[in-house]
Amino acid sequence: MLNQKLQLKLSQKLSPQQIQLMKLIQLTTAELEQKIKNEIEENPALEMGNEKTEVENDEFEISQNDDVDVDDYLTDMSDDYDNSQNYFSSEEENTNFQTKASYSFHQYLDNQSKNLILDEKHKPICDFLIGSIDESGYLRREVEDIIDDLAFTQNIVTSKEEILSILQKIQELDPPGVGARSLKECLLIQLRRKKSKESIDNSIKIIENDFDSFSKKKFSKLSERLNLTEQKLKEAIEEISKIDNSCSVLMSVNNSLVCWGIEAFGTEEQKQKYLPKLTSGEWIGSFCLSEPEAGSDATSQRTTAVDM
Repeated sequence: MLNQKLQLKLSQKLSPQQIQLMKLIQLTTAELEQKIKNEIEENPALEMGNEKTEVENDEFEISQNDDVDVDDYLTDMSDDYDNSQNYFSSEEENTNFQTKASYSFHQYLDNQSKNLILDEKHKPICDFLIGSIDESGYLRREVEDIIDDLAFTQNIVTSKEEILSILQKIQELDPPGVGARSLKECLLIQLRRKKSKESIDNSIKIIENDFDSFSKKKFSKLSERLNLTEQKLKEAIEEISKIDNSCSVLMSVNNSLVCWGIEAFGTEEQKQKYLPKLTSGEWIGSFCLSEPEAGSDATSQRTTAVDM
């Protein structure tokens, strides 16, 4: 038997230009101005227009015939339209509209740099250094390369001493540690901005004089070389942990996951064997995950211990 079917499909298809138009409509005035500014900076062929809209007495005349017809922005229906295809942007729609313009990391630094006391010659160098800082806050370029770039691109002849002097002023900006050229320098910048006390002074001494032993977790060697008691060494490392998450995680795992477990559930023989070296820093406690699919998230493991 011959079966006949009549199928009616109703569909709406948006072109990329229409999608972009809908996104622009959702922008605030500040966001739209910033987007236009970015487009002009990225495309040298574009220019800012000089047209101005005159508004008298803040009164707007709206014609009754100026209604927007949404159908003008939609294409004709097509029977061969593919419903499985996604014609919308893959980016997640942002529904958190901001009431004020947001600043980038470099704009934040640039605004602060205006308060620095600099000679006219040093201001473009300061701007160049700020532009060379990456999103992590580090200046990863060599000073010699910066000197060459300033000479070739901006015709500015400077010296290493001048660069370092200006960089030192940039390192006084917020957030603390910005403009550092290494982790060691970043830690020192942050520690020196803290109020001086014995634990802070000892932590600076550790980073300045034996950063290698600190980075390799050789705490017993640190204690011997710098003549620090076990208690003072712990206090100094605690100060470093407040500004360095990796050090904080290291101490947390060693103390809570390892030492606490042995102290709470270990035999007397195990306590005597492991705890003295773990608490002195000679040994560093750690843990590993037995399930590859858990990654580094210990809470995602499905293995459980059952008390028989």
